[in-house]
Order: sequence, then structure tokens, then C-alpha cells
Amino acid sequence: MPSVHTLPVKEFRVTDDKAGPYGITAGPDGALWLTLVHRGSVARLTLDGAFEEYSLDAPDCRPTVIAAGPDGALWFTRLQDHRIGRVTVDGEVTSFALPSSGGGPYGITAGPDGALWFTETTGDRIGRISVDGEVTEFALPVAGGFPSAITTGPDGALWFTLNGANAIGRLTPDGDTAVHPLPTEAAGPVGIAADGRALWFAEISAGRIGRISVDGRITEFPLPDRSAGPHAVVAAADGECWFTQWGTGRVGRVTEDGEITEYALPDPSSEPHGITVGPDGALWTALETGGVAQVERSLP
Repeated sequence: MPSVHTLPVKEFRVTDDKAGPYGITAGPDGALWLTLVHRGSVARLTLDGAFEEYSLDAPDCRPTVIAAGPDGALWFTRLQDHRIGRVTVDGEVTSFALPSSGGGPYGITAGPDGALWFTETTGDRIGRISVDGEVTEFALPVAGGFPSAITTGPDGALWFTLNGANAIGRLTPDGDTAVHPLPTEAAGPVGIAADGRALWFAEISAGRIGRISVDGRITEFPLPDRSAGPHAVVAAADGECWFTQWGTGRVGRVTEDGEITEYALPDPSSEPHGITVGPDGALWTALETGGVAQVERSLP
């Protein structure tokens, strides 16, 4: 049976409840970087609590997922106006339009080739953007697949969730694509992350965390509360996955042996979304109601 803990969790309010902290990642400057999806901004948060916000040129562009790039800057998707954004650690912001209209970029990750790779949720495409802004797009072999999150796998390929197609996709940097259907119907895969051996993903509709090996073998771990709404995942170490529970206001951990531990956030309605390993080694999650939470990784 899973256990629920509360002591290792600290919650901090960083902005008002209308800004919507959504994506979060550790930057190369020793700080945390967030997207504020409802205010059209990105923000920098130091471990001692200093918070600085950088407004984008379109308040309704809906910045979503953010990732550290190979050039020392932070890169993020702009879901609403179909652009890819870039912000330096000094706060200089630029953006790049996609060549195809209406792509709805969402997930983004640093690729194995020195570029950034991203999903186009409404375009059924995976995109690649070089650090100088050159964009290449790869059409997927599924219609209505709704590619969501994306990560670089331990095999050097790009792995992504196909929310609409109920599958996990794999794309090589050369453009070869494979699709792995999930055994659970209507699972709704969203977040995905890689450890050194396999990929972990969240099934938001089925209330499960999944694991897929690089040769396509899938294992699913049902959560105690199927309405938990697991959303984003991070693989803090080989053989374990940490995830946010958007529906229940918790952060969870699952091992490859199926051991599940849950951490209740102080506010159960805080709506945790993105999650990352911070510069301090703790887990940090963005709370859409206006804060961030820090979870120590050592188990009691």
C-alpha cells in the first residue's frame, strides 16, 4: 500500500493566483525558471527566494513548458501564438515563429544533437529548432495524435507522448518514427522523462504512471486514487520517477518495482503542474495557483 507524507514538503507563494506558474526547470545559473501561462511571462526564482519576472511581447501567448538549452539559455513553448521562446539568464527575451501555422507547441527538450526539439499538439508534428532559430518539422504518421511532452531517451532518440492516439512515440534525429500503443485504453499520456535505462510517463486519464523500455516494453503502475490526475514527471535517478498529481494536490514517487510514495502539499487545491530536480537536489514543482513547492528527495 502507498504511504502519504507531509513533513518533507515546503510551499512558497511567488506570484498572484492569476499568473499561473506552469512549467519549471533548473537553469544553468543555479536558479529555477518558470513559465507563467496566464500572464504571458517567464520568471527566475533563486533558492533564497529572489523572484524576477520577464514579460513577453504577447500577454496571451501562453508560455507552457520550459527547458535549459545547450547554449546556456532557457527555451520555452508559446502554445497560443505558435512560437518558440528563448530567454537568457540575464532576462533577454526573443522568439521564433513556426513555419507551419496553428501548431500549438507544448513540450520542449534539449536534443542529442545540440538543438531543441518540441511537440506541435494541433499540428501532429515534432519540431526541431537550432540555437540560431532554424526550424525543421517532422510530420507524424498518426492523425489526431496530439503529441504532448517530449524528452531525449537513453538511446539518443526523441520520445514523446501521443495523448490523442493513446501511445508513446519515438523519433530519431534523422526522422525515423515508431509508435507504441498503450495497453490501457484512453490512458491520456502527458508528461514523459527519461532515466538512464528507460522512459517514464504519466497517464492523466487512467491515473497511472507508465514505464517503457527502449525496445518498447511497457509497464503500468496504477495510483491509489485514479482521479489523481498525474501530469508531469521527472526521473531523478535510474529506476524511479517523481510526478505531480494535479487532481489531488500531491507529488508522488514510484519505483520500477512498483513502490509508490505520495507527498501531500499544504494546499490540496494548489494544482501542481511542472516538476524538476532543482540545483539543490530537491524536487520543485510549479503550482498554478501562484506558488512553487519544494520536496526533499530523502524518504522518512
